[in-house]
Amino acid sequence: MQAVGLVVEYNPFHNGHFHHVQEAKRQTGAEIAVAVMSGQFLQRGEPALVDKWTRTKMALAGGVDLVIELPYVYSTALAGEFARGAITLLDAIKCSSFGFGSEQGTITPFLNTFELINSNRQQYNDSIQAAMKTGVSYPKALHQAYEKLTIGQPDQYIDLSQPNNILGFHYIEAAHSIKSTIQPMTIQRIGAGYHEDADRTKHIASATGIRKALSEGQDIAQFVPPSSYKLLEEWLTKHGAFMSWERLWPLLKYAILRHTPKQLTIFADVQEGLENALIKHAKASSTYQEFMTNLKSKRYTWTRLQRMLAHIYTGITKEQLQAFTSPSYIRLLGMTTEGQRYLSVNKKNIELPLISRVASTKDEMLALDMQATTMYGLGMELFSKQKIDEDLKTPPIRI
Repeated sequence: MQAVGLVVEYNPFHNGHFHHVQEAKRQTGAEIAVAVMSGQFLQRGEPALVDKWTRTKMALAGGVDLVIELPYVYSTALAGEFARGAITLLDAIKCSSFGFGSEQGTITPFLNTFELINSNRQQYNDSIQAAMKTGVSYPKALHQAYEKLTIGQPDQYIDLSQPNNILGFHYIEAAHSIKSTIQPMTIQRIGAGYHEDADRTKHIASATGIRKALSEGQDIAQFVPPSSYKLLEEWLTKHGAFMSWERLWPLLKYAILRHTPKQLTIFADVQEGLENALIKHAKASSTYQEFMTNLKSKRYTWTRLQRMLAHIYTGITKEQLQAFTSPSYIRLLGMTTEGQRYLSVNKKNIELPLISRVASTKDEMLALDMQATTMYGLGMELFSKQKIDEDLKTPPIRI
């Protein structure tokens, strides 16, 4: 059985994701789609709209056969580490290929781009450092360094200002760095850009646009499969609201203010005087939006600040995150009958321990996932009518 791997967040699973799953299977000839999915906190530093179990159900109903969890260490990391964690897991579970959505839509420019940067790595890194010394953000420094390399021949390479192209490049870079034979392929994004609002004249919208529509009380039925819509309705009925940093603001504010400036510096991404700004603006702000607007500067992207806040909120330190060099397990969140059959056929070849129950598992990386899940659940208690299930109590979902 051939499997194609997908790196996902499904926040929430929408029509564009359904298209991606179907096309990835069709174009690779794979019988199985394996999704490595972020848990309760995501790469942009946000808490997920709904928990990982609800998103697993959406994925399985939408054509995915196996859902495994991307550990917190990688799900909240910069793009390069995020990609390396995800591709390592897809390689370990024996996917023969991986597919990603991109603005580019064809794989050759990605391969050209990787070869260009890899062959000029020192020049590229020096350009990044030089740009950052002028005070620009890391993503902007990356783009400026890349533009210098592609002067006069941009058509052969990808546009690295586009978010999905950036991730796609890092997936290919990650596969190369772990010496994997897993084959990359890409699918043209259709319908909406990464940050675009939902367009009522279309049936595909970005996850960002869908979340915004939900926050404004708009109906999003045309943008998601019926199964996703039903699960979102059930979540809202059960818990009364969707998760967001705004919902978590009282707990996040407490997590900041209970520390001294020096104590805040133990958390990842807190540096260069940010600890003082965090305390100053947390004291003065009554909402998360107000806090972030005051904290944001040219030097720090919104995403970087949110990742930092995720670490402060969950209580996970720089030292803890830096202790790991590679994923140490495969955490199974859900599977279809075909997915279960794939595991049975390949179980002797899977290179990492496959975990379906966490109660008896002693793993430091997994402990951080469980800590993040506990803090997500604590936040839910601020507004939910019911507690959400904890990791220890929830077995893999089977469809």
